[in-house]
Amino acid sequence: MTELALRAPSGRGYSFLMPFKSKAQRRKFAELLVKGEISPETYEEWNRETGRQELPERVNKAGKNARKKSKKTAKKAKKAKKAKKAKKAQQSRKAKRR
Repeated sequence: MTELALRAPSGRGYSFLMPFKSKAQRRKFAELLVKGEISPETYEEWNRETGRQELPERVNKAGKNARKKSKKTAKKAKKAKKAKKAKKAQQSRKAKRR
C-alpha cells in the first residue's frame, strides 16, 4: 500500500501525515504496520509528531444534539415554507372569488 493510501475521507478527523488523534487510532496504525500495509517510516513519523501527548481513547463525532438541532432547523424551515405556500394559495383563491 502506498503512502497516498493513508489519506482519509474528509470529516474523519485526520489527513495525510498528521499526528495521531486518539489511542484507538494509534493502535489501528500499529496493526497496519504489523500487517505491512504502511511503512515503518510513516508510523514513526506520526508517532514522533504526536510525541508524549496524552491522547483520548477515542475522538467522538459530532454529538447527537448537534445532529438533532440541524434536523430540527431543517424541519422548521420546511414547515415555514409549506405554510407560506399555503397562505399564498389561499390569497390567490380569495382574489379569484372577487
